[in-house]
Amino acid sequence: MPQQEDTTDIEQTIEQAQYDFSAAVDRVDGWIDGGIRLIPNLIVAVVVIAFFYGLGFLARKIIRRRTNRKQRDNLGEVLGGFVRWMIIILGYLLGATIVIPSLKPGDLIAGLGISSVAIGFAFKDILQNWLAGLLILLRQPFENNDQIKVNDFEGTVERIETRATIIRTYDGERILIPNSEIYTNALLVKTAHEKRRSQYDVGIGYGDGIEIACEVILNAVKSVAEVEKDPAPDVLPWDLAASWVAIRVRWWTHSRRADVVQVHAKVILAIKNALDEAGIDMPFETQVHLFHDQTEEEEGNRLKQREGWPAPKGEETNPRWKAKEKERKKYLSGDKGRKSNDLS
Repeated sequence: MPQQEDTTDIEQTIEQAQYDFSAAVDRVDGWIDGGIRLIPNLIVAVVVIAFFYGLGFLARKIIRRRTNRKQRDNLGEVLGGFVRWMIIILGYLLGATIVIPSLKPGDLIAGLGISSVAIGFAFKDILQNWLAGLLILLRQPFENNDQIKVNDFEGTVERIETRATIIRTYDGERILIPNSEIYTNALLVKTAHEKRRSQYDVGIGYGDGIEIACEVILNAVKSVAEVEKDPAPDVLPWDLAASWVAIRVRWWTHSRRADVVQVHAKVILAIKNALDEAGIDMPFETQVHLFHDQTEEEEGNRLKQREGWPAPKGEETNPRWKAKEKERKKYLSGDKGRKSNDLS
């Protein structure tokens, strides 16, 4: 009996293996048949995707050509790339519906919406910089070769890319500033207008005539050829400082940094030479230090204290400690006299 049971178990195992193998073969045959039936769909899907690829590249080329005519190369690069990828994604979606007819476009759009939210959280900074760059290119607060200042960075704009704006500093260094920082922070465009005003304060002595000094300085500024004639430079008495009379000089130049610096140096040189020739003093800063002898008896009495000046010849100062000692002895002597009177 045991031998017969073992034989039965072996036969059942062999039959089960044959059944599993037959099921696996049938499944593979079904996959092959399904793949063969999908070959026409796959071919059509590949053709559709290739068509949309070509359409995306064509749209990008047209956009870049249109923007290049308006001298907005960066906008064409960013906008053309965005449109191209949107068209390509649309081609993939259509290809997927062709390969799998049961797949509905609404399901694809719903799945794409959920995945886009996840992608948005994962690539928040990248998408934020890209959108800020697109808005900068559309609104054009500045252009290539403009000189701008953002936070502590200042220089000439070389290129506006999808993620960052490239700036070349006046020292020849390159800075990449994220577009989101440029779009959300205060921005100073120094070459927004053709001309820019500069100013400098000049100090003259109190003994010199203000009107004459202003005329001399104004003629000196006008003698610099690079200073703009319109608007004309002006010279204004500005402040009565501790050691000099401040005169503010203002003039206009081209807004480029190199012009501003070069003209500034020439104006300062012309003013210095003109004031020297006219004999007008440009005083150094003067300070007066009064050292009070705060140990004197008269300290605190505004009518008698010396305000730090030397004591008159032949007179001696009376330090405060001596005055207090004298008062104490006087008080003690008076107190002893009162006690002797009481005893008597």
